[in-house]
Amino acid sequence: MKKLLVLICLSVCFYNCKSSKNTKAPTNVNSRPNKTTLPEDNSVKLNTTDFPDVSNTNSNKTETALAFNIIDYAKQFSGVRYKYGGTTKSGMDCSGLVFESFKAYDILLPRSSRDMATKGVKIKIEDVKEGDLLFFHTNPKKRNTISHVGLVVTSRTGLVEFIHSTTQAGVIVSSLAERYWFTSFVEARRIL
Repeated sequence: MKKLLVLICLSVCFYNCKSSKNTKAPTNVNSRPNKTTLPEDNSVKLNTTDFPDVSNTNSNKTETALAFNIIDYAKQFSGVRYKYGGTTKSGMDCSGLVFESFKAYDILLPRSSRDMATKGVKIKIEDVKEGDLLFFHTNPKKRNTISHVGLVVTSRTGLVEFIHSTTQAGVIVSSLAERYWFTSFVEARRIL
């Protein structure tokens, strides 16, 4: 009885969870695998082409969980004042925030935003997901040099939000739709 109750609770929890990925129900019922009846000797031969490839499913779930852990770690610094070169709750700069958040999960990145922009894989802004990094030109004197980095915390169609440390407000969450960040944006990169 207890096992049944636990299974019911788990299924309700998973049913209520929302995913940020859009899923599409199969439009053709015939594309689903056929039910197989067991032969009398109880041996079953399955055709592996009847089942979808799920080899990357666990890897994707692990990367997604890791991304959200890194985001949660970064969010603990919300409101911390800006300090050039800082990496603690007494003060933090943009690359320090990203560096420390990834380091907490044994992922070592370079310390400067300019050097971080050489790591991972460059991706289109339309493909950005939580845990990706956004890079910006914020220094008018060095317009061709990346000088700022943020960690994507929300990614939905039309909405990309990132946590970063600013000289004015310290560690905050901003939107890429804000004019300043939109015009300063250079590229997005995926580390995970």
